[in-house]
Amino acid sequence: MPAVPGPLAGLRVLEIPNLGPVQFAGMVLGDLGAEVLRLERADWVRTGVGIMPAEPWACLERNRRSVGIDLRHPEAAGLVRRLCGTADVLVEGFRPGVAERLGIGPDACRASNPRLVYARVTGWGRDGPLAATAGHDLTYLAVAGVLAHIGPAGGPPVPPLNLLADFAAGGLLGVAGILAALWERERSGEGQVVDVAMVDGAAMLMSTFVGLAATGWWSDDRGTNLLDGGAHFYGVYECADHRHVAVAAYEPAFYANLLRVLRPFGLADLDGTEHMDRARWPELRARLAAIFRTRTRDQWVGIFAGHEACVAPVLSINEARAHPQMTARQVFVEPGGAPQPAPAPRFSRTPGAIRRLPVRPGTDTEAALADWGIPAPERERLRATGCVA
Repeated sequence: MPAVPGPLAGLRVLEIPNLGPVQFAGMVLGDLGAEVLRLERADWVRTGVGIMPAEPWACLERNRRSVGIDLRHPEAAGLVRRLCGTADVLVEGFRPGVAERLGIGPDACRASNPRLVYARVTGWGRDGPLAATAGHDLTYLAVAGVLAHIGPAGGPPVPPLNLLADFAAGGLLGVAGILAALWERERSGEGQVVDVAMVDGAAMLMSTFVGLAATGWWSDDRGTNLLDGGAHFYGVYECADHRHVAVAAYEPAFYANLLRVLRPFGLADLDGTEHMDRARWPELRARLAAIFRTRTRDQWVGIFAGHEACVAPVLSINEARAHPQMTARQVFVEPGGAPQPAPAPRFSRTPGAIRRLPVRPGTDTEAALADWGIPAPERERLRATGCVA
């Protein structure tokens, strides 16, 4: 594993991995060099139920050590609070009130370490009528006004995997909040609570479209707008082999290049003045769709090569791994023989890296607790009582 420390080297993070965004945030912080200690459910450690296998492909589990702990055990709260004494960050994803009932809420954890940054990730937020109810990425996107705008005209909204609410609005904005709180701590000397709600972040990701909708320029009719597939120059087209190309000729110069390439295929009557004529978008989209169906995806890639029309093949995950751009930048790496996305972003002096492959929950209980200051007699007693596993 790389010996060069990442930009967050020396930062100590406790992660309670009960939500996808919390796990994603833990992975990002670990990729960037933080020492991340996961507090896993002890019953899963003992029985193996609910445990993901410790395989190299389990990307979301990398770059942490793992301790098995029964958070309902009478001594668990005291142990977590002790670990918080030498931690910089704690990240949890409980519903409102659960951490407090377990004795590991922010007031309890920060009592002995006011410098602790305590990040709380929820779907609906910590207040409001839905705060205590269950949800997932898709339901948060639905209520935040995101999902309604993703999908084709005349069809239902399309789930965008769980990228937007879980990993972007929760995980990445959670990391941003944690880093902001750490930077503020450099001046104030005190940590604080970071309240990360996926509905908040999902709405924030829609900033441009909220403004456009308020002016009447953005329609609620899905698949009829500039960036949702309604414009003929910004969308996805099926090819002769049932694969697809993505066309994003938004700016006039790129649109002119798109027309220059496609004129011989039946667009000789277009001169560019129709670019932003919304009334013609459905007709022009149909014409482009018919043209793109005359060649295979890879044939179109060859036809557009060198023309800067912002046309690209739509690749599967496995195809993307072999694309020349991805291989040149080593976007995918294979530690342990399994492909994973490399850490991002990149740093000139202190690069992020995959320093630890995924381990089975509880693998590091003994060594990690020792490194975090829990003496051997106490570790033995906690194991005997069932507090840790």
